[in-house]
Amino acid sequence: LHLPSTGKTPKPGSLSSLPLQILLYVNGIYYIFYFLATLAMIIYKSQVFSYPDDFLAPDLAVLFLMAILEMPRLYLGFRGNLTEAEVPLGLSLGLTVGSVVLCVYLLLWQTYVLWADVLLNAVLLSAYGLESGLKVTAIAAFVS
Repeated sequence: LHLPSTGKTPKPGSLSSLPLQILLYVNGIYYIFYFLATLAMIIYKSQVFSYPDDFLAPDLAVLFLMAILEMPRLYLGFRGNLTEAEVPLGLSLGLTVGSVVLCVYLLLWQTYVLWADVLLNAVLLSAYGLESGLKVTAIAAFVS
């Protein structure tokens, strides 16, 4: 990901969180894999199982809404951490809550849940949890 220049030069003793930055980067790469794998599984399930037509659209809509949320969530997380700004990091944290809700939907309430769905969503939820903890810690460091 390419972030625009903020005009701020890093100071010695910078408060930005390197673990958070690494996790955001890894989570961005993992989400691409997650999206493609989940989309492939939804297509597979719609072909192999008797997938009710009324339920295919909501499952796909949740997946695409999650992808739309992921872009600003990651961008604001990167930007907030690098510029040591609480507001973008807080907004990213708020978007993470929305992503968690959509992830839980795909884990528990989509029409068919395969073991691969459980595994993919468990990894994503774990990453969201760790990332959220690091964001709260970074915000606390920026405020103080």
